[in-house]
Amino acid sequence: MSVEELPLAPTLTDAESVVIAGPPMSGKYDLMHRLLGEAGHRSIILSTGHDAERVRTDYTDTTGADPDTVAVVDCVSREQGGEADDTERIKYASSPKNLTELGVKFTELAENWETHPETTVGVHSLSQLLMYWDADRIYQFVRVLLGRTRNQDWLTVAVINSTMHDERTLHTLLDPFDTVVDTRTTDEGWEMRARDWSSSPTAWQQF
Repeated sequence: MSVEELPLAPTLTDAESVVIAGPPMSGKYDLMHRLLGEAGHRSIILSTGHDAERVRTDYTDTTGADPDTVAVVDCVSREQGGEADDTERIKYASSPKNLTELGVKFTELAENWETHPETTVGVHSLSQLLMYWDADRIYQFVRVLLGRTRNQDWLTVAVINSTMHDERTLHTLLDPFDTVVDTRTTDEGWEMRARDWSSSPTAWQQF
């Protein structure tokens, strides 16, 4: 199923930024890839949870896209002792804890694709950044990132685990995004709903 077939597609594809919030195993990661692939021809993914090769494989398996159309900032491999060198499509940060380096590596990838308007950006996940920093610091990082991507007219999709954080933290981290997508798991499978700051949530829909 492509994102155009989802009932919420217009809400999601028209937004400048989307955050997907839900409990574990509720389809957040899969949905992020689907949105990124449908909304653009190239994607940059900031990965704090999976190494670059897994991210690229998951992205291409989900979207059917050419592997050369996805670039990754890998915050995992070096933290686990890997010695991989940066390439044109993969940049390695030492740890999710180093937000400055994460930003620098993202900028290096973004500069390569500034002439491509149909680029999308993914962040997986904000919850892992919150293991190292408080909500206010991550909020500032997200604001800077969204400022950059909005200037380029690039859709940004981030993921957060809604069960890991208190209400204040969730409110702080959801606030910078135009649209919030909630996910949940039911007996029938994954469901989602969308909301923004000026309207009530949509009905739950399967995806």
